[in-house]
Amino acid sequence: MRLHINIDHVCTLRNARGTSYPDPVFAAHVCEQAGADGITLHLREDRRHIRDADAEALRASISTLMNLELAAAPDMLERVRELKPDVVTLVPERREERTTEGGLDVIATMSALTPFAALCRELGIKLSLFVAPDPAQIRASHQLGAQQVELHTGEYCELPLPARGPELARLQAAARLGAELGLEVAAGHGLNRHNVGPIAAIPEVQELNIGHSVISDALFLGLDRAVTDLRQVILRARP
Repeated sequence: MRLHINIDHVCTLRNARGTSYPDPVFAAHVCEQAGADGITLHLREDRRHIRDADAEALRASISTLMNLELAAAPDMLERVRELKPDVVTLVPERREERTTEGGLDVIATMSALTPFAALCRELGIKLSLFVAPDPAQIRASHQLGAQQVELHTGEYCELPLPARGPELARLQAAARLGAELGLEVAAGHGLNRHNVGPIAAIPEVQELNIGHSVISDALFLGLDRAVTDLRQVILRARP
């Protein structure tokens, strides 16, 4: 299973004081050395954490894989063309939200997504869509030509442990459908060392994208150990 670490919140801490540290490039290097299979970064329209210069520096320095998350806004097409990340993950975005609040409505936004699908095909970039575990959205992702869906695990993570069963079953069914359609299946949002096990145990899930909890654990454990500890939990959970 691939583990991609989202380093956005290294920049959140940096930007809180307007300093040049902590450095997201160094953070990415530490994560890679600790065993991360890729680095995820979300270039938001308001640049609240990752900035254009960060994305450029990371593109030049990441030695594993760069997964660039962004909204399907027209100006982001040029950013994709300039940065040429290994993976583009399209996500919904509202300026007033604290973090991504749900999955992309692929059906309703197909016309906005189509130019990104065409550009990714042109440049040989893998296209991933961040969607709810909804069969209709997964089928629409396949219709658009995405190579991967990333299942939104936020609802699962927010539920108390005894109530997670139905949402976990929904994620399991969505992962099976994605695999049956020939899509790679990833998962992410709200995952941490304590709740990731059942998600990591879903056989069809090939990739996890985890960020906030890793940066939070790093405050107490150090970033390298935060990554390695998470990796160990995931390895124990795989069937």
